[in-house]
Amino acid sequence: MDESRLALYTSIVPSPRQVAFQESGFHVFFHYGINTFTNREWGDGKAPAQAFCPSRQNTDQWVESVATAGARGVILTAKHHDGFCLWPTATTEYCVRNSPYLGGKGDVVREVSDSCRKYGLKFGFYLSLWDRNASCYGTPAYNDFYMRQLTELLTGYGDIFCVWLDGACGAQMDGKEPYPYDFKRVYRAIRELQPNAVISNCGPDIRWVGNESGRARKSEWNVVPAFACETQNIAAHSQQAETQDMKGQAEDSHLEDLGSRSFLAGYDPFMWYPAEVDVSIRPGWFYHKRENHRVRSLRNLLKIYYGSVGGNSLLLLNIPPTPEGLLHKKDVRRLQELGDALRRGIAFPVEVSQVTADDCAAGNGPENVLTSEESYYTPLHTAERYSITQDFSAPQKIDKILLKEQCSFSQRVEEFRIYTRRGAREQLAYQGTTIGFCRFALLKKPVWADGLRLEITACRNQPYIR
Repeated sequence: MDESRLALYTSIVPSPRQVAFQESGFHVFFHYGINTFTNREWGDGKAPAQAFCPSRQNTDQWVESVATAGARGVILTAKHHDGFCLWPTATTEYCVRNSPYLGGKGDVVREVSDSCRKYGLKFGFYLSLWDRNASCYGTPAYNDFYMRQLTELLTGYGDIFCVWLDGACGAQMDGKEPYPYDFKRVYRAIRELQPNAVISNCGPDIRWVGNESGRARKSEWNVVPAFACETQNIAAHSQQAETQDMKGQAEDSHLEDLGSRSFLAGYDPFMWYPAEVDVSIRPGWFYHKRENHRVRSLRNLLKIYYGSVGGNSLLLLNIPPTPEGLLHKKDVRRLQELGDALRRGIAFPVEVSQVTADDCAAGNGPENVLTSEESYYTPLHTAERYSITQDFSAPQKIDKILLKEQCSFSQRVEEFRIYTRRGAREQLAYQGTTIGFCRFALLKKPVWADGLRLEITACRNQPYIR
């Protein structure tokens, strides 16, 4: 591999907003709106605003429940494709102002954002670009209309940590011609009004993993070829027949390999673009009573969590509120079980008596891998292999190992092995590829060990291990 190419790959690093988002790892989606009351997934914009009538809405219950599960942020569907707005917008009459909820004085966006502050979670929103109710949709005036809605949300609800966009465009379903969304204008407004917010899915900060089943890649790279961010999933997953010209850019968010050396060799330029796994706790994204017996099992949610958050990806788990305005008791119970299991999973860290590794510069020693700080270990010289050895204070049972890279130096580790040691005997316990922000190496079964060794067998120059 040309050293200049390796230097190019490792020159790509995350922005501060991306770092904050990736460190959070686990967020929750609330799909809620007219569809909740009409028992649909995609509304047509014709259901009356009066259909929105929750009888017991309690957003504190929503946010407290997801905080218990360990989520760090919330994204609310402020407007879905049907065009109904969950805040009293000045742009349309199709909003909560004309619903029975709180006598037309309600503001669901305000309630959720306030609940997030109360329970210490970050708040973000989804604002559908496709609007089946707006009469101006499909005309140049619609972009102005959308920007007014976006500005209301960006300026009226405090700090926003994420604006979640998708490229759905079903104009032809309503007898209209598709009109291109002005993504550049949208991006500029978000950067100007909420500079710390990431733009996710059809945006330049976070990309879609390529499925909605909860499956992350075996090897997830943050450094990928430059995407056409605003079009990455429109053609295949919405109602457009147009093909997207992505020559010189990553072809498809569905590809299994987006970041290996062999794949990157065919592209230029590159970007830091981590993947987000979005998945619902039920088959649908909005609440449907018929799905009450189809809530994902704890085992399945743990598999998704450790594969996504624990696989250098992000998890966005959808929990749909009911027509009452509450999270269903089965979902709440499963969230509690998930949080309890995740806390138990890291409740008993091993006691390490000594860490040794290859030569390093002063201040960058292997003892840094025992902290949760930004400090790191890096070897002094480039080599074909690198080893970090930990001695435990006494034999202890282990079932998982948490690995992290210091990604301010990019993502570098391409392949690693973990060996456990008992006495003089060393045994291979795990083989992996990428590490990135977070890798949980889950052992097939717990083992007793009095030490372990991490061996990095392929790396883009020296590793930087947290």
